[in-house]
Amino acid sequence: MAKILIVGATSAIAQETAKCFAKDGAELFLVARSPEKMAVIADDLKVRGAKSVEAFEFDASDLHRHQEMFDAALATMGELDMFLIAHGTLGSQKGCEESVAETLKELNTNFTSVVSLLTISANYFERRHRGVIAVISSVAGDRGRKSNYVYGTAKGAVNLFLQGLRNRLAKSGVTVVTIKPGFVDTPMTAHLRKGLLFAKASAVGEGVYQAMQQKKDIVYLPWFWGSIMFIIKAIPERIYKNLSLG
Repeated sequence: MAKILIVGATSAIAQETAKCFAKDGAELFLVARSPEKMAVIADDLKVRGAKSVEAFEFDASDLHRHQEMFDAALATMGELDMFLIAHGTLGSQKGCEESVAETLKELNTNFTSVVSLLTISANYFERRHRGVIAVISSVAGDRGRKSNYVYGTAKGAVNLFLQGLRNRLAKSGVTVVTIKPGFVDTPMTAHLRKGLLFAKASAVGEGVYQAMQQKKDIVYLPWFWGSIMFIIKAIPERIYKNLSLG
């Protein structure tokens, strides 16, 4: 039975992923800002078959508490087999354009905090010569567009960091999984008009679960986003800069 740490456990995708692991009888350590939400999620996961569910109140943007959180997970679980990073914010692009402070806040949450957690967890799993580290990134990191390039910058930087980390840990038997969802119908995207390309959180959560179990490297969810982004990345910059892709 796997022992899994999930940061950002109250996010829609993380919840759906946790449900899949619960069916396997996994032991789960949930980390998020809201203890009330985690309590409800924990009860649900236990009903679904989780062997145990523990919760830890934590704001990922508070970098000084990252080691404390990870140590608490180890003290509770004894050891870890998998680590899923699922937290993030989709802030106002316009607000970031008008404020350096807002831009840095978004970058801290979506990039710097992720790098901090990855560094701590990578050293742990490298010493053990096994384990799975997975991060929910985004297709937004594949190419910048005017509507969300601050968010996309953070995700793109995370993708590059994961690529290097994957290269570093490969010989140690540690898997590093980059998850790149497209549009997902979640509270995070509630303000966006939904279209045919929007996927259900349950489907994406199942995809994250499968990618971690199968020890994939990079996974687009749903799968067709791989083809979409291949085409978008192939467009020459002189043409791309004049397109209205949102």
